[in-house]
Amino acid sequence: MNFIKNPILRGFNPDPSIIRVMDDYYIATSTFEWWPGIQIHHSKDLIHWELLTHPLNRVSQLDLRGVGASQGVWAPCLTYCNDTYFLVYTMVKSFYCNMYDTNNYLVMATDIMGPWSEPIPLNNFGFDPSLFHDDDGKKYIVSMVTDHRVPKKYVGRLILQEYSHAEKKMVGQVMEIYKGDKIFLEGPHIFKRGKYYYLFTADTGTGEGHGQSIQRAESIWGPYEWFEGNSILTARETPDLLLQKAGHCDLVETQNGEWYAVHLCGRALDKRNPEGVRFAGSRRYTLGRETAIQKMRWNEDDWLVMDNGTNLPDAEVEAPNLPEFPFPKKPVRDDFDMGYLDIEFQSLRIPLDDTFYSLTARKGYLRLYGRSGLSSRFSQSLIARRWTEFQFEASTCLEYEPTVFKNMAGLICMYDYDNYIYLHITYDEDEGKCISILTAENKKYEYPIGFVSVSQAGRIYLKVTVDHDKLQFYYSITDEGGYMQIGPELDASILSDEACNEGWFTGAMVGICCQDLTGFGAYADFDYFEYKLAAG
Repeated sequence: MNFIKNPILRGFNPDPSIIRVMDDYYIATSTFEWWPGIQIHHSKDLIHWELLTHPLNRVSQLDLRGVGASQGVWAPCLTYCNDTYFLVYTMVKSFYCNMYDTNNYLVMATDIMGPWSEPIPLNNFGFDPSLFHDDDGKKYIVSMVTDHRVPKKYVGRLILQEYSHAEKKMVGQVMEIYKGDKIFLEGPHIFKRGKYYYLFTADTGTGEGHGQSIQRAESIWGPYEWFEGNSILTARETPDLLLQKAGHCDLVETQNGEWYAVHLCGRALDKRNPEGVRFAGSRRYTLGRETAIQKMRWNEDDWLVMDNGTNLPDAEVEAPNLPEFPFPKKPVRDDFDMGYLDIEFQSLRIPLDDTFYSLTARKGYLRLYGRSGLSSRFSQSLIARRWTEFQFEASTCLEYEPTVFKNMAGLICMYDYDNYIYLHITYDEDEGKCISILTAENKKYEYPIGFVSVSQAGRIYLKVTVDHDKLQFYYSITDEGGYMQIGPELDASILSDEACNEGWFTGAMVGICCQDLTGFGAYADFDYFEYKLAAG
């Protein structure tokens, strides 16, 4: 018997939506302010997964300039009907305020690899839209509703409206199908099985109280009956489980009639928030919200329940009766020898284009042209990939000749524009070309080592090691065998969901970047980028 090891999508991959098309499985996850928008992973056995594509890859589809931390693309819903893929999602432009701006869109494609269509506007009542294809040919959008009034009329609401595929717009009356005075519901999906429509929803926020609930009705418009066994999936009362924050599910049936639910989860550090801050005492999650999977079954009363007989998420799950299909292992090092960047890399808010990077200006190198500072919501020259485990190391080698202190380039670990740890090469009037560390913790900025001269160095090697909540930088001006520790051991846990004052929906990233605050675009040449997990 084969087993699936959770999480299946490790590191920042939240809000999963899953479909099966013949023998292929696809999961779409949220990307928030990272470009391009939405990650789609592919599998044939539910065990092994590969990152396949990003469907929102044109500015005409997605303009993230100016969006804040943890805003942007939320909660995609991926469906398939009549040889067409449908993807609905929310573009959040204003959050952490009274009146949210939550614009909902639909894109379509006849091939999962695209091209995907230009966005079709839906409604803007709230976030987490989901598309349901009924067996009579009609289509419906269900979503939650935000309420800016103080106090709110209800804790949570869900609305339903018909979507006309022929007219490419919402039609008919908007109906409320859930008005909750106690339990907040979001991330809704509708399924039909037998005579029932099932309303499958995330409950109780997205933190450690998170769960998944189910209701049903004989009409899509309701009234919906609440299952007495809710939440059917949660870790809220079992803090020792590996998979915390369990909820925000989607459902798939295999070729052999087995049922599985993918769900959002998180793996916690022992480190907790201090008193006197937002979420005081909360555990920290540097890997962000991840995606796991659980085996499900239908009970004798036609309710969906977990196959393990509890409502607790398992770290290992019985795999479906399908041939195993592993993908080739990717190399840990990208030497920048190809004509394109590895799909794991993303940029912040703007496309990876020739206005700030080049793989051809110098063969075998990635050239980054310096642009805005790390607090910019518009034009950073930065590429990064997800942390996927608590123990890893990342490294790079660059050639760079800064001439003023406003020139910087190097290796960065970051959560958002207010929270990062940056080992970089720069220029100082007294030291000349030098190396330094800049830490940002909720807009508190520090230089823990000042500026160390490397004025005679041509190639400079930079490395970071992370061990749970401990982060250590290294550098070398000779070769990869000559690394020397630089700076103190730093607190990696500040790059986590609960530690950040503004955003807390994404996860820690590691990458390379270049700034030129003079506006002249001084560049750095990076020879490679390597990310590898700790042995064992």
